[in-house]
Amino acid sequence: MNANKLKIRYCHPRYWLTWMGILALFLSSLLPFSLLLLMGKLLGRCGYYIAKSRRRIAHRNIELCFPDFSTLEVEQKVMHNFENAGIALFEMAMAWFWPSWRIRSILKVRGLEHLQQAKQNGKGIIFLGAHFLTLEMGGRGLGLTNPTFAVYRKHSNPVLDYYFHWGRMRNQKGMVDRKDLKGMIRILKEGESLWYAPDHDYGRHKSSVFAPFFNVENANTVAGTSTLARVKNSCVIPAFLRRLPESRWL
Repeated sequence: MNANKLKIRYCHPRYWLTWMGILALFLSSLLPFSLLLLMGKLLGRCGYYIAKSRRRIAHRNIELCFPDFSTLEVEQKVMHNFENAGIALFEMAMAWFWPSWRIRSILKVRGLEHLQQAKQNGKGIIFLGAHFLTLEMGGRGLGLTNPTFAVYRKHSNPVLDYYFHWGRMRNQKGMVDRKDLKGMIRILKEGESLWYAPDHDYGRHKSSVFAPFFNVENANTVAGTSTLARVKNSCVIPAFLRRLPESRWL
């Protein structure tokens, strides 16, 4: 659990650009939602043409996962991904700075019966997530639905780390470092809930596994979910957020 606090050293000139970025995020959060979606799309399209190395990586990933796609289909998917990446930046501002009532006004929740059943049975709950572009808003939406503990990775920039921690603590019970396995197990044994996203590739280590992923036979990931799921009286509930066409989230 992290007790993040602002420190005077964060005023150092090396962090001024970071502070300017955070101020820009806050100011953007005051704009209408429809405008933020448009700005996000435009920003993503700019990124498509500027971030050439990222664009090549995205192209290759889509080609590997969907070998039957035509060149045009791959191009469309990559552009769509960049557009959503731009939207994700503004969604982060919303997740950090929007009041709860504003998020609830555009949030739909489905599958609450599974959560209610698990809680009635006194189970510790692993909310299984993934590092999708809706990550930040997904965490805030989950906290509004069921305050939980979230697994996180410390950021190298201490100012950003403070705001990531502060923003993700909105409506949540606490944060757990991704290396604190004992802390995660303790939370589940106490009948609490834990948001966990195990889809990163950390390279070869003792908890790595290789599994099929779309058309890729051996994709590297971690086996942390199976370890946590073995905790007595715990269960796994997938928890994902997606953007709906009518500018809402599910």
